[in-house]
Amino acid sequence: MNRMRLKAFFSTLAAMAFTILSAPLFQSCGIYSFSGTSIQPDVHTVTINYFEYKALRVNPSLSNDITEALKDQFQRLTRLEQVDIDGDLEITGEITGYDVRATAVTADEVAAQNRLTVTVKIYFTNRKYPEDDFEKSFSAYADYDSMQSLDSVEATLCEDIIDTLIEDIFNATVANW
Repeated sequence: MNRMRLKAFFSTLAAMAFTILSAPLFQSCGIYSFSGTSIQPDVHTVTINYFEYKALRVNPSLSNDITEALKDQFQRLTRLEQVDIDGDLEITGEITGYDVRATAVTADEVAAQNRLTVTVKIYFTNRKYPEDDFEKSFSAYADYDSMQSLDSVEATLCEDIIDTLIEDIFNATVANW
């Protein structure tokens, strides 16, 4: 009977030791999370400004769609409070390109496939750590069959493009990738 108590005691002791020793691995220095972000502990707020539309070809909903998608991403994956002005982090963006080009040409020199490319320029400001500030352009594209009109596939293409852009912008600003 004494032997079973001793075994239970050592089993409990081993579990406690494992928990204590592994805790620093999960806590680290306080700037990493399971969502992949590396936000300093003293950064609490973010301001995401409306993306201006400066591309020649017009898509009337793209500015709003990108702005809202980025806000949603930050809300879902960070602990940061979104504020209208003067956040610890601030993201300002502009859509600088919205272009369609032929990507695959048939033997008859006719476009078989087209590519919609969206380019955004981001201005990132970190008021607590100004060395992290940057200005950078991001592009994403989606291909579609040239037998389809852009109008018929534009919404679906833009969803895919926005998803890629938001992931890239998010990673560049708070995941340090």
